[in-house]
Formats: sequence, C-alpha cells, structure tokens
Amino acid sequence: MSEAEELLSTPTEWDLPPERHRHFKDVLMQRIDDDNDRAEKPPVRRRLLRPAVLVPLVSAALAGALLTTLTPGGQPPRAQISGTSAASAASGTLGRIATAAMASDAVPVRAGQFVYVRTLDRSDTGTFSGPVRLGALHTEERWTAQDPGPLRITGWLRASGKDAVMPGQLIPVDAGEPVPEGVGRPTYRWLASLPTDPDALLARLRKEARPAEDETTDQAVFSLIGSLISGTVMPPANAAAFYRAAAKLPGVREIPDAVDAAGRHGIAITLDDTGFATRDEWIFDRRTLALLGSRFYLTDPERGVTTETLAGTSAVMRTAVVDGKGEVPARAAAR
Repeated sequence: MSEAEELLSTPTEWDLPPERHRHFKDVLMQRIDDDNDRAEKPPVRRRLLRPAVLVPLVSAALAGALLTTLTPGGQPPRAQISGTSAASAASGTLGRIATAAMASDAVPVRAGQFVYVRTLDRSDTGTFSGPVRLGALHTEERWTAQDPGPLRITGWLRASGKDAVMPGQLIPVDAGEPVPEGVGRPTYRWLASLPTDPDALLARLRKEARPAEDETTDQAVFSLIGSLISGTVMPPANAAAFYRAAAKLPGVREIPDAVDAAGRHGIAITLDDTGFATRDEWIFDRRTLALLGSRFYLTDPERGVTTETLAGTSAVMRTAVVDGKGEVPARAAAR
C-alpha cells in the first residue's frame, strides 16, 4: 500500500460531530455571500479538474466550496518542447494513447447502474481573493448515475481525509432541476452516440463547449475533453476519438515528465492559451498510456498570482461499474 493510500485508508477518521457540520455549513454559506458581493465583476473562471459539468451541485451549502475550490498539482516544465516539435510530439503521443484506448476492454454500462471513480486530490484551500494554498491530500469517491433521465440527483459523492468537504458523508449531487443525459451529464449511452470520426467529434465539441470570458473555444474544448475522459466510462472507439480530436487542437503540447497526486510520474498533455488564466494537464502512464490523473495551474493577478502556480492535482485510482450508489467495487473488477 502506498503512503497516499495508507493515509486515506480510514475514511471515518475525519468524521465531524453535528455541531461542527453546522459550523462548516455556516462558513460555506458565508463564502457564497462573499461571492455574490463580487457578482458585478465576474472572476476569472477557476475550473475543477473534474469540472462542474460532471458535478453540478452537491447542495446549496457546498456550492461555495465547489465553485471556489480548485482541484489539484509543482511548477510545470514549460518550454521543454516548443513550436512545431511540441505539436508533433503531442500529436504522436495522443495517437499512441488513442491506439491503446482502442485495445482496452469495454465494460458496457446499463441504465440503472453507476460509474464509480475514486481519486486522490489536493485542492486550493485559500480564500477566494487570496493566494493559492494547497490543502491536504484526500480521497473522493463518485457514483455517477447512468439513467438517461432527466435526473435531478445525478450521482453521489463521498470524500474523506483532512480538508475534504463533509468527510465520510454520502452526499447527493443535486442539479437543482432535472438534467437529461448529454454534455452536462455524460452517460455511457450518450458518449457511445458521439461521432468516432475525430473531425466530426471536434466539430460537435466546439458546438457544445461554453468558453468563459477571455477563453478561446479550443481551450474550452480541451477542458471539456479532460472532464469527459477522467470521470466516465465509454466504448473504446469513442475514447480513441477524443484523443485524436485533442491532437487536432492548435497549441496542444507534450510535457515529458509530470507527477499526479499519488506521486506517479508520466507524460502530460496540455494546451497553451496565453490569454486565459488557467491551464490543465492530463497525465498518462508512460508504459500503458492509461490516464493517471491531472494537474491544474492558475495565473490570476487579482489573487496575487503573477506567475503560473499549481492550484490542484488529482490521481485516478479506480474506475469501475457498480449496481448501486455507495457500492465499492471488488478489487478484481475495477480498472
């Protein structure tokens, strides 16, 4: 068992008594009030590594934390590869990743089942307008509903460890109103319906993406692909198409060495958008080319961040298909 796994192997260690939960809720609601006070001047979008497209809202009390807490990440080895060579290296690597995805075993997911994903995460615990402060490593488990819907409760979340949100509690992911399957709730069935031709898929994603202020469509597409490959299960042909579509995005480049939240080294793929204040990395195992995790960087002068700073890091530890919320898959059945 790794040090990270051992640290998080007792999920009840951080359970809070009722009065502490009430205090925590009051703090989160204060954050929401503070955010509303700044509504006249929209802040730079700070995206989760597994964006809110997959986790609309756990509850009103958690909204502040989910919207102002960044997900996991050291300093990136920028400019190790540049220009044409960077694009060529990234394209070749994404091609190999796509080939490996095509060769993987598909586990079809039925309506009524859940996609289970367990991750290790470090998040920004700093104040909304203050400097980035990475919190303690903690674990998150997510159960994403696969019913075509529309569904209001789109899944379930349980976190444990210091700095986790409401540790040890199985929390419904409440969208507020019924959401059909689609880009905002990507079920296996919906993912399987997408084009497997990379050009057609890229055109579809450019229509689906919703860029933030000062963000290019290509950057929004890159982030959307990142959320879809990290928190779902899909047919191999669709997974391969996502990687081949990403290879066609201008500005995509390879980082020869990157480390996920579990300390595993791999190859990273990123996309540079100099006009935007955030940057995502996807990290892959050098040998198997399986997705290991992701990192998130922030440059935001309003928070005193004038150089690119690691604002979050995540590691995908387990992905599986289960029959019910709260069910933890047998080790042999998980990927």
